Amino acid sequence: MSDPTQAPSRIDTLQPAVVSASGLTLTFETNDGPVTALSDVDLEIEKGEFVSFIGPSGCGKTTFLRTIADLEQPSAGSITVNGQTPENARKDRAYGYVFQAAALYPWRTIEKNVALPLEIMGYSRAEQQKRIRQTLELVNLTGFENKHPWQLSGGMQQRASIARALSFDADLLLMDEPFGALDEIVRDHLNAELLKLWSETEKTICFVTHSIPEAVYLSTKIVVMSPRPGRVTDVIISDLPAERPLDIRETPEFLRLAARVRDGLRAGHSYEE
Repeated sequence: MSDPTQAPSRIDTLQPAVVSASGLTLTFETNDGPVTALSDVDLEIEKGEFVSFIGPSGCGKTTFLRTIADLEQPSAGSITVNGQTPENARKDRAYGYVFQAAALYPWRTIEKNVALPLEIMGYSRAEQQKRIRQTLELVNLTGFENKHPWQLSGGMQQRASIARALSFDADLLLMDEPFGALDEIVRDHLNAELLKLWSETEKTICFVTHSIPEAVYLSTKIVVMSPRPGRVTDVIISDLPAERPLDIRETPEFLRLAARVRDGLRAGHSYEE
């Protein structure tokens, strides 16, 4: 895998950005009048990047992910996924989506939960079994195939949710604060496991978080957003090494990046004035 601390060159890869947004604005119509969730967002996400979105609640982080996934439509501006519209990217199964809650069906075993998108897409039984085995191995859940979600811890349920999103091998993984409800010890463990998985699969990951340490630890690029209407106040390219043990969070380099994120969040609040 190439050095993830360096953004891939568009000239070298001759590929469109995985996600490209220009002047992206999204306004919801409510009973109390229009609410602008995103305002004039310009952003490019290259293949193989790990991009975290951080900002206060209501700043449009999740809305941006949902726009990538064609779950919301912009009011103005444009957005492409792999050089095409989000609608076409959705039809091409271009992404996997991991939600804040694991959203597993309690009556299905872990194996059957992971198999769900494969069943919908019409994969053969043999191919389903192959992909289930591979993805459960990736998230360290081998041996839990026949367990039900209620028999697993919260962290294991989220790993099963990640396996389900990976099962059809989309190149883009959208993750909406998947570890936010977990305790700090479990969260640290899953952060380390996610970095390992990203390194092994070389996927492009868009990750929403409220945690500055989590954003800095995981990312090659950190997108700092302002309170509503959501704007991009800073885009920070990480110069941390690819190998990141948890104790890297005590280093001066890590603390410097965290301070810049914190400064960006403070600066963004000036938009409320």
